[in-house]
Amino acid sequence: MKLFQKLIAAPAIISMASGFAVNAAEINSTDLSDYANSNNLVSLGDFKSDTLFPGDWAYDSLKDLTNSPKFNGNSVSRLEAAAELSNLIAGGEGLMNGAAIGRLSDELGSELAIMKGRVDGLEARVNGIEAGSFSDTTTMSGSAGFLIGAESLNGDANEAVMAEYFFEIDLNTSFTGEDKLNIELETGNHPGVGVGKDKEGLDWGSDKGDSLAVSDLNYTFPLGGWTVAVGDSMDASKTWPNACAVNNMVDNLGDCGAANSVDLSGDVSLSASKEFGDGWEVGLGLSADSGETSRGIFTKEGDDYYGIALGYETDTYGFTVAYSMKESTNLDTAGGTLEAWDAADTQTDSTYYGLVAYYSPETTPLTISGGIELTDVEGTNTDKTQWTVGVSTDVGEGTLSATIGTNGAIADNAAEEMAYDLSYEYPINDSMSITPFVYIVEESAANTDDAVGLGTFVSFSF
Repeated sequence: MKLFQKLIAAPAIISMASGFAVNAAEINSTDLSDYANSNNLVSLGDFKSDTLFPGDWAYDSLKDLTNSPKFNGNSVSRLEAAAELSNLIAGGEGLMNGAAIGRLSDELGSELAIMKGRVDGLEARVNGIEAGSFSDTTTMSGSAGFLIGAESLNGDANEAVMAEYFFEIDLNTSFTGEDKLNIELETGNHPGVGVGKDKEGLDWGSDKGDSLAVSDLNYTFPLGGWTVAVGDSMDASKTWPNACAVNNMVDNLGDCGAANSVDLSGDVSLSASKEFGDGWEVGLGLSADSGETSRGIFTKEGDDYYGIALGYETDTYGFTVAYSMKESTNLDTAGGTLEAWDAADTQTDSTYYGLVAYYSPETTPLTISGGIELTDVEGTNTDKTQWTVGVSTDVGEGTLSATIGTNGAIADNAAEEMAYDLSYEYPINDSMSITPFVYIVEESAANTDDAVGLGTFVSFSF
């Protein structure tokens, strides 16, 4: 039987052998005894041995053709011999010995067919795995955290110990090697009260209500020497320089106090930046904060943001100055629905001026950072000011951080409320850290105690 015929016959032979194996359990001892006493016995010599020995023509022929160490006087299985023959054919060495190769192919045809089936099956499985995997240019990173803490404010009713969690997945894909498509998914159970209170609580977690949702989707690409980013749920300052290095715990102390200028927020946004060398960089941004609603993008009905920033950074110090304007519209809601712009609606423009900076001495493991932001609300005589100063230093294997600042933007004619926090981040390993913290937030309202919170959170990165 020629090789081609054996390749066709091999699956049938294997199938028949499988059938015999399955049905073997159904043969009882009486039937076997009756068959043994019959004259229809087939000699074992009629079957090929599954082993080749020295002296067999196939063994000796392969030994001469391959010089393989397998043929060193010890027996080899027919599958091992077929593998050596396959390598010989694939390498082209057998072209000068066509007759011998042809005879060996006939002799080991069934084994070659079995090997081919196994290889084809493996390739199919690998292709199936690759088809369901990320592309070669896609990377995934993630983070998760658990928080336990409590806050004391106005009596025992607010002192309950609370637990929260946070989980985020970050997917990045490049199509040209210079661009990046970024998709961020997150979930959490940030409660908005106690240690998780917005602004006056921790700058930590997610308020997605245990539902996994897209928190950011944007695309960054180079354009004429600029780095440009466009996206939904994206800050208009995404590509900007930012010299803030404060490691704060209280939300209102974040962004070095410049959360409306240097760290301009937004929704449907465009952000661009350009480096000029020697540490200088400029950033531009605009955003339609109501762009995903019927108010539309850059309309009178919508809330729109615009900003510009200039930054300078070296190894030891840096600063960023920024200017932004936020247009906010209060639409008439007659009939319970939002109307188009009319004379009864009001629009308020707020202008922000921000400055943030950091300083890290070369001889001391210390970083000092802070910032200030001035707010001018159109149509009012009251300006607002917000500032933050923080310091971080290495203590043992971890980092000790302390921050002080105003509890949000304070009007010039209002009593100043302060916030303070202290934390120590200890790395358990390269992907896990634990951070105990304590904070105080002053309350100026009558009969209201200052808020005192403490707790610990554990963070994982992968």
